[in-house]
Amino acid sequence: MSDQKVWFITGSSTGFGRELAEEVLAQGYKVVATARKPETLSALVKKYPQTARVARLDVTNKDEAHRAIEEAVEEFGRIDVLVNNAGYGLMGALEEPTDEQIRQQFETNIFGALNVMRAVLPQMRKQQSGHILNISSVGGFIAFPATGYYSASKFALEALSQALAGEAAHHGIRVTIVQPGAFRTDFNGRSLHLPETRMTEYPATDEFVSWLKEMDGKQPGDPRKAAQAMIKVVESENPPLRLPLGEDSVTAIEAELEAVKKDIAPWREVGIDTAYAGATFGAIGGK
Repeated sequence: MSDQKVWFITGSSTGFGRELAEEVLAQGYKVVATARKPETLSALVKKYPQTARVARLDVTNKDEAHRAIEEAVEEFGRIDVLVNNAGYGLMGALEEPTDEQIRQQFETNIFGALNVMRAVLPQMRKQQSGHILNISSVGGFIAFPATGYYSASKFALEALSQALAGEAAHHGIRVTIVQPGAFRTDFNGRSLHLPETRMTEYPATDEFVSWLKEMDGKQPGDPRKAAQAMIKVVESENPPLRLPLGEDSVTAIEAELEAVKKDIAPWREVGIDTAYAGATFGAIGGK
């Protein structure tokens, strides 16, 4: 049995959110599970009437985010863990999606996450404790053909998470960026959004989208094991800032780090030799 931390999980109707809510409840924690259609979560409350609660939340609605957080605190008295899981993937070449599709991708994946974080932070500061898990992706560290807008939203989420980790540590608030690879959720199916008009000029984009569709239902990652890994991180005394999940994510990120070093190396002196004569630099941030 756990110490009954209170978890607040967005996008809990399917995928990672649903698996995580079920595993967290099974391990004895309290959960406020949220979804745009809360009736999809009624089975959770029926199975765990003492520890599960459901709240309506469209993360793009700032007022709903504040209301859901307030309801959670009224019910359980605190929020120990926020999981920003709600999101989807818009795939396509940079020229393909409409302006509306592009803006909606950012409204959900980045501004939606911000709405919830900004709503929960005052409570966590009051508690002087808390842990925020922001669900990113291997695509939040590496951009592939067709993932430009999705990856841009996740890159932004990772930047905000890293900044927040430094800002909020003083208040006992921890931040972890979760970077899943290919897991057997509905990301490659229902949650995969494509432009209304496709172009033939970008074959690499078509190849990647076709691969995503072919992988649907065959992904190697087990969402329940991912949920268990996230719980382990929350219970850790020294949680990481970044948590890649899946061998594909771990090895791809490791390879990308090496590629960046290799890319920088031959141009290192060119980059360094751009200061005024005699000027010296300290560490960024003064540390």
